Parts: sequence; structure tokens; C-alpha cells
Amino acid sequence: MARAATTSDAFNAVAEPQRRRILALLKGRERPVNELARALRITQPRTSKHLRVLREVGLVRVREAGQQRLYGLDARGLQPVHEWVIG
Repeated sequence: MARAATTSDAFNAVAEPQRRRILALLKGRERPVNELARALRITQPRTSKHLRVLREVGLVRVREAGQQRLYGLDARGLQPVHEWVIG
């Protein structure tokens, strides 16, 4: 069973500039990995790696849509940060 994301997990995930760019791109709508890779000008495998990190801490969700996997924001991943801030 996967462990719950911690505050440091969320901070570490968004410390990487490409991951922050991914979050910004997903702000408006769900997108497939190839579209994100094009916008970021990085390879699809590297984009997938960043998405995996963001998914593991709960900042991004994925759903199947036909033959595509669409990625979108999941605000629940910010819960550890929110709890830390309001302490």
C-alpha cells in the first residue's frame, strides 16, 4: 500500500521547475503526455517521469480516455502543505 504524501514530499515535487510548468499547463484542462512534452520541449519519457512524481504526491491525477491517458490537477495533494501552513 502506498504511503500518504507528506509536506516535504509536496515541496520536493514542486521544487523542480519542469514540474511547476506541468502544474501550470494543467491548470486550465486535462492534457495527454505528448501535448505536455511538446509544450515543455522535453522528451515524452522525461515528461512521464515528472508526471509520475507529481502523481505519487497526489498533485496530478490520470484517467483513461480511449487510447490516451489524460493528466489533470488534483488539489488534494496540497492538503499536507495546507495543514502545515495553518498548523
